[in-house]
Amino acid sequence: MATDAILSRELKSLQEEMSSAKRESPSPAASAGTAAPTDKPTGAAPKDTVEEREAREQLREFVDELSKLVEEGSKNVAAHPIASMAGALVVGILIGRLLGRR
Repeated sequence: MATDAILSRELKSLQEEMSSAKRESPSPAASAGTAAPTDKPTGAAPKDTVEEREAREQLREFVDELSKLVEEGSKNVAAHPIASMAGALVVGILIGRLLGRR
């Protein structure tokens, strides 16, 4: 459960960082045509490309889905603690046996 809380906090901080970076970046309409592609940035954040925006959106969706998965897992463990512990024990034994066969 402690690792779920840590993971949730890390995911939240990533989401906050991404949203703050999105807010800080200039809008494409405001900076369109103002600088040539060969100009060096003058302290402002460079304009995002379409690929970067798509990658950020995919990352945001991934983080959201992962957050939902962790939340559902926490609820499931809270609802069925004995079954969860038995499952974790079986998985731990299997992993131990697989790693022991070097």
